[in-house]
Amino acid sequence: MYMRALVLLGLVLLQACDAPPRAEGEVQPPVLAAPEAGLDDPAAYEGYATRFFRDSEGNSFQIYLDNRVGRVVHVWADAANESAAFTVRDADGLPAPLVWGGAGAEADSDGQRRVMRHRLAADVAVLEIGWFLLGTMRQERDFQYLQWGQRPFGDPPFILPELTDLIASLERLPTEERERHLSLLGAADVEQLRSRLEPRLALVEDEGTWTLLVEHTSLDGRNHLAIELGDASGASTAVLSEDRISVRARSGERLELDVAVTTDADALTPLGRERLFNAAFEDYYAGQQRTADSLTEALGADGTPGDPRVLAFRRMERQVRGLELLSSEEKLMASMPNYATYFGRDQMMSALMLEPISSVDLQELVIGSVLRKVDATGNVSHEEALGGQAIRESAAEFGTLIRAWEENRERDPDAAAEQLARARELLGDLQAVRENYHMVDDDFQLAVLVDRYLSRPDVPVERKHRFLTAEAGGGRSRLDALILSLAFMAELTRPYAEEPTTSNLVSFFHRDTEGWLPGSWRDSRAGYGNGRFAMDVNVVWVPEALEALERILQAMDGLDLSAEDALARVAAETSTLDVYLRDLEKLRAAIATWRGARRHFEIRLDSDEIRRRVGATLARLPDPEAGYWRRRLDEKGADLSPLSFLALSLDAEGRPIAVLNSDPATELFLEGHTEEILRGAVDPAAALELVDPFVRSYPVGLFVEGLGPVVANDAYAGPAVQERFREDLYHSPQVVWGREVNLLLLGLARQIEAAYDPSGEARSESEAMRSYVDALWHALDANMEAVDASGLSHNELWSYRIVGGALRPVRYGTSSDIQLWNVTDLAVGFLLDGLPAR
Repeated sequence: MYMRALVLLGLVLLQACDAPPRAEGEVQPPVLAAPEAGLDDPAAYEGYATRFFRDSEGNSFQIYLDNRVGRVVHVWADAANESAAFTVRDADGLPAPLVWGGAGAEADSDGQRRVMRHRLAADVAVLEIGWFLLGTMRQERDFQYLQWGQRPFGDPPFILPELTDLIASLERLPTEERERHLSLLGAADVEQLRSRLEPRLALVEDEGTWTLLVEHTSLDGRNHLAIELGDASGASTAVLSEDRISVRARSGERLELDVAVTTDADALTPLGRERLFNAAFEDYYAGQQRTADSLTEALGADGTPGDPRVLAFRRMERQVRGLELLSSEEKLMASMPNYATYFGRDQMMSALMLEPISSVDLQELVIGSVLRKVDATGNVSHEEALGGQAIRESAAEFGTLIRAWEENRERDPDAAAEQLARARELLGDLQAVRENYHMVDDDFQLAVLVDRYLSRPDVPVERKHRFLTAEAGGGRSRLDALILSLAFMAELTRPYAEEPTTSNLVSFFHRDTEGWLPGSWRDSRAGYGNGRFAMDVNVVWVPEALEALERILQAMDGLDLSAEDALARVAAETSTLDVYLRDLEKLRAAIATWRGARRHFEIRLDSDEIRRRVGATLARLPDPEAGYWRRRLDEKGADLSPLSFLALSLDAEGRPIAVLNSDPATELFLEGHTEEILRGAVDPAAALELVDPFVRSYPVGLFVEGLGPVVANDAYAGPAVQERFREDLYHSPQVVWGREVNLLLLGLARQIEAAYDPSGEARSESEAMRSYVDALWHALDANMEAVDASGLSHNELWSYRIVGGALRPVRYGTSSDIQLWNVTDLAVGFLLDGLPAR
């Protein structure tokens, strides 16, 4: 019966997306769930469970239960990126072990509000429910990062300081001016505004049943988000105490709760599966589905769950649904639950990685959404702030403006008047979308993505022309926005092209006394070892972007478009791009100069130095971790042959920070090393230096058996850098990122594919070429096997613990359940199945 139940659950989930739309109010099964029977190791989730649904408008809605802390979170991936959450404890104040109280959820709408209903249950007689938090998901993230929910109920509420600062600033205004500002927020007085800082709780009891309504109004009064908790069965009683509620079973040791979440925020427009994939992938998917269906029929319930081909299709289907849940006409969202909004880098990287299987529609959607957000200088937006997060950021700016007005009102009345006018303007649209332009890598990725699009032979010239001349927003065409961005990118690269010294490399922005803002994908505080110049930006993305720029400019003529005219429309003065347009040889010289930037990052260690640094690192590690890695090195036999790698970054003085890292996987993915080897332009041994760290066992290299390639190895960097990684594990030697795994596998697959002609015959039979291809296959097989063994490859990132002398893969605590660049393993599977047989 147990095995049959596993099969039936799998079939229910597989059919959830393909079933016809259900009537409003009808229980729908989850589109996705985790841990999923047969696919996931429940132990790796450690008290965590999640389900994904579609609301009445097709928007993605996630519920997750984190029983480690008793937190229940609902994430609505709509136009406001909302969340509604609460904490549940038992009679002893410990996290209550919640379970799903039903098979699915109900979606309703009254035309103005959308509602999602579900049930929860707990095998306890008493529940204490508090720490209600409704608003932007960003606020929920901060709440969890600060571990605020572990405080006792009744402690001071979690209120964003930017909002209290706005109210304090309003109170300092003269009476008439304050009333003018309050009217813009639809508030009669400051007290009404202050009441919007916290959710309001009301308990309604009726003939033995009870309902708790928790409602939050946005600071500008425009939107309302609510949670209803109740028990219509009459099996429990409830008592409200200010900010929390106590629920007690009338008899027995089980409580069930009806939960409803309601919003009046705008909805997004879902992008159907038919818009996501190209015909080749659709045929591939259909073939895999036919195989799984026939096996299910032939093997029956008892044989199906463990069959690797059935499991492979279920994993594929999970990733297809994950991409669907993140896709809308407006944008592709970065992930759920943590980043259910636009991220420029995530969109562009995923579009590049999905290229073998994606539709032209998807590629155009990504490019169009990025171009829509290019600012007046040409800078690409990294992230948008919506709804409550936009309010939060606007509130911070409002407070700054009012303080400036106070300082200037006597000494500079004109400046003060402008500041007050800007403050009023902010309050007039407190939710205006705000863009974050602090990242660096995205400005180069756009050129690479556009080049890939314009180079597609399957897209008619007329369609490319129509796409680029269409409106981008702000009165600009997409062509104008693109040229503006390319001009911005060219200016960033000009100093090094003219004088190739480390001080002229593309730098991160200075953040604070702690160092430099990590403006590329390793965007945690420790991500680049506190470096100023990132290797991935300067060695990989800049040269790729400049080469893409040359091809884009050349493509313009064939599209009957004028880059010169577009530049004249968007640039007020002569720029580096203008120089390149007049003389492409200068652009080619810049490319050649930038191709030499890797020399600043090169690290070469001999065997003695490897032994010394690894030994010193292990001596600093705590047990049992140090003991485990020593045993692994003894068992496997450490490969201490000379090691060459590219440093993670350079410090402010231009010195390499010797952290072995996974970023060369991006170069392997983007570059045509195999073609260069076949042309005789590159030595195979030199190309394999990129691959070498991915097959050497940690702590010498990056490879961890049963886990995958960690994103960093700080054994060669020294105690100061190691300490920073110990304090911030997000991009540390203790994590594997799905992004890097898929870049590595795609890169290896592409390099292998290039070694064969269309008929599957090797392009070269030389011994050197055979050894090179064999090494690529070995790296591919080893890393795939390790990642598959972790059982966590669909997560954004994962980590490990040493338990009883063994390494145990675990889900990273703040990992997203669906990550845009993780679903790119759909492209990995597609490419791998197309490789010639060995």
